[in-house]
Amino acid sequence: MRAEDILADDTNEATFEGVTVRKGTVGAFLANVRVWSDSDASMDDQLLAEREIIQSLPALKASPFKVFCKIPLKFHSGDT
Repeated sequence: MRAEDILADDTNEATFEGVTVRKGTVGAFLANVRVWSDSDASMDDQLLAEREIIQSLPALKASPFKVFCKIPLKFHSGDT
């Protein structure tokens, strides 16, 4: 599968299982995981990344990218 099979180049969002998923959601998720898991990142940066990860989970769970939601993450805040 190619990226344009999910969202065409001229499309910025799609709805999966009733949830709107914006183009860039997966890229932002991966960037936030990188910061969140970086032991050299400040706690403030890690907590900000954690909040963004948690906020992206509904979109990821509803989209073809739900495989990311099977990654076991232990958040500082205790959310899963």
